[in-house]
Amino acid sequence: MTAHDRNISRPVIRQLDESAINRIAAGEVVERPASAVKELVENALDAGATRIGIDYADGGKTLIRVSDDGCGMGADELPMALCRHATSKIDGSDLLNIRSFGFRGEALPSLGAVGRLTVTSREAGGDGACLSVTGGRTDPVKPAAITKGTVVELRDLFFATPARLKFLRSDRAEAQAIGDVIKRLAMAEPFVGFCLRDVSGGGEGREVFRVDPATGDLFDALHTRLGKVIGRDFAENALPIDAVREDVTLTGYAALPTFSRGAATHQYLFVNGRPVRDKLLYGALRGAYADFLSRDRHPVAALFVEVDPARVDQNVHPAKTEVRFREPGVVRGLIVSALKHALGQAGHRASTTVGAATLGAFRPEPSEPRVYQMDRPRSASIPRPAPQQGFAETANVFARVDDVVEPPKSPDAAPQRDPTEFPLGAARGQVHENYIIAQTADGMVIVDQHAAHERLVYEKLKRQMAENGVPAQALLIPEIVDMGEGDAARLLEIADDLSRAGLTIEPFGGGAVAVRETPAILGEVNAEAILRDIVDELDDLGASIGVTQRIEAVLSRMACHGSIRSGRRMRGDEMNALLREMEATPHSGQCNHGRPTYVELRLSDIERLFGRT
Repeated sequence: MTAHDRNISRPVIRQLDESAINRIAAGEVVERPASAVKELVENALDAGATRIGIDYADGGKTLIRVSDDGCGMGADELPMALCRHATSKIDGSDLLNIRSFGFRGEALPSLGAVGRLTVTSREAGGDGACLSVTGGRTDPVKPAAITKGTVVELRDLFFATPARLKFLRSDRAEAQAIGDVIKRLAMAEPFVGFCLRDVSGGGEGREVFRVDPATGDLFDALHTRLGKVIGRDFAENALPIDAVREDVTLTGYAALPTFSRGAATHQYLFVNGRPVRDKLLYGALRGAYADFLSRDRHPVAALFVEVDPARVDQNVHPAKTEVRFREPGVVRGLIVSALKHALGQAGHRASTTVGAATLGAFRPEPSEPRVYQMDRPRSASIPRPAPQQGFAETANVFARVDDVVEPPKSPDAAPQRDPTEFPLGAARGQVHENYIIAQTADGMVIVDQHAAHERLVYEKLKRQMAENGVPAQALLIPEIVDMGEGDAARLLEIADDLSRAGLTIEPFGGGAVAVRETPAILGEVNAEAILRDIVDELDDLGASIGVTQRIEAVLSRMACHGSIRSGRRMRGDEMNALLREMEATPHSGQCNHGRPTYVELRLSDIERLFGRT
């Protein structure tokens, strides 16, 4: 810094003009066209609209038009509506009692400061009026023809701040962001109809998204709306959520673990009807599925938290997408417990999309191209067909389970249930010594024996640990495992937790660990392999995970080692016993990593594959 720089004159404090203030506010409130759409649609919802139309052109950069049938505004209110911090939502006396979408009074003046804004409105019993604002310059109010409600038209967004246009993405990306905003608001308001159109080419444009107002009670309306917004597959594989704790209500739908996604883009969270992106809620949702999904899979859910507005701060950020709860532990505990209870009630149910994907993998044998006489090879060069594999040669991949013929019983004996009437049916064979084929009353089931037994062992370990700890079996000769000093220290830190899980370890000097007891349910195990897997699990989970989740992660690893391995041939009674245990065990529809344990194929779908229908 030079001497000249140190001797600069003292800066003078001055008041910014209204136009500059609005442009600065627009940088916080309106960061892209989707932000403008969100603010305008929320205003329409606050006005009591039952149908809202949204038109945009060029990804919202050149045109955004929002029409509603709400209460409207009078001609004398339009100038006030375009003044900063002027709103009809609150009176300013209590900022904690906010029951509307908007309350800051910044959206319309901010949009008028960076674009060409026109507001046309009519209140019941009044005349229509129109007011335009261009780059912060307001025109006089004019009469306008409008039947009901309000139409807000925004053209040339950011024309007054052209530098902001350089930060916008492509038209397609901005249009996708607009669609995402409308879908979230449509989920929050199932009794309101939405119509989104792309009018880039002029005229009526192309309808991108449309939902009509739902009917029925709230749960039916929400289920219908979610099916249209997220998809019918989600509606078929979602579990209803309805729970209350300390006057905090949680409703919505959460999908089965087997209906998971590779990214967290299908998680929709709402607080008092407002779409939010809150780390606390996302973390609670992730924690509820931690026992059912691997870390690279993400649950699908639409959850609605209703809480007294005085117990949540919605004035955290100008965009109003973040909130702060007064009792965050209550909200998080409610989400985790409610979702785990719903998943437990689902029993062995798995996603219907698993069977659909299996059927989609079947393809008819491609027909060979027609060979004409002139193109046929000479008889000497015609290859001999390969010998077909006989039934006796398939024994290495298929084992048949014949029905056991039991001796006749006395007439007084109770009739036994047909095994095919059970949900997972009766075992009929084993393919490749890993997949059990079972026949049901209306189809068939294919079971992954290792994945299924892994979940069964895991649930049994958890149940034993919750009741009185996992029974352990003492090793006649302790097994010494050299882990290295760092890994051995980490294991010894959780030695008490491992002991509750039936695995007793002691230090043996240096980086060695002595294994004295292993879980009895696992039988004969490789202690070194288990310990190294536990260390890997601790590395993946990190240091912030709770003790309970840490123990469950350890049990999950143990269950993987103690379950039926792929390649083991099972007897018929073993297969049927596995099926019956799956039916009686919660969460048995997916393994510990969220993969399905069985696939169900309906007979009608199988017949359609063979053209029998």
